[in-house]
Amino acid sequence: MIELYTDGASSGNPGPGGYGTILRTIYTGDNEAFKGKLIEKEFSGGYRKTTNNRMELMAVIVGLEALKNLQQQVTVYSDSKYVIDAIDKKWVYGWIQKGFAGKKNKDLWLRLMSAYKLHTVRLVWVKGHAGHPLNERCDRLAVAASKDKANWKIDSVFEIEEGK
Repeated sequence: MIELYTDGASSGNPGPGGYGTILRTIYTGDNEAFKGKLIEKEFSGGYRKTTNNRMELMAVIVGLEALKNLQQQVTVYSDSKYVIDAIDKKWVYGWIQKGFAGKKNKDLWLRLMSAYKLHTVRLVWVKGHAGHPLNERCDRLAVAASKDKANWKIDSVFEIEEGK
């Protein structure tokens, strides 16, 4: 079982943004030195101009894409109703069928669903900024990445679509 904690942030919407992701699992492999130990890995990244929803999506995408083995049991913890509801309430499947007509973030939704279908994923909503230690850690990672100008990436799909 893998736990995936995620958060996205943006300063302005749109504005500079970032995501934070924490993967956690108990090691069950062949290396005796690690057996039964908690393994944890953090990911974060920042963009010069994006939105909060795009960063919430990126946080989940990065976590799922980091998994090396297929068909993992994954529980995703997110404070994003946008991400949780779109999948749990099956809205995203309708958006896909309709070619995302009138919907934003097609590029990221398609990428997320490609990674999502490779695993058995359970989504759990957590209240943001309510003291959940791992959600708070993801928030700190996301905010720090959103402020790290030297390492900002360009969210080219967003910037091109916004410029239309």
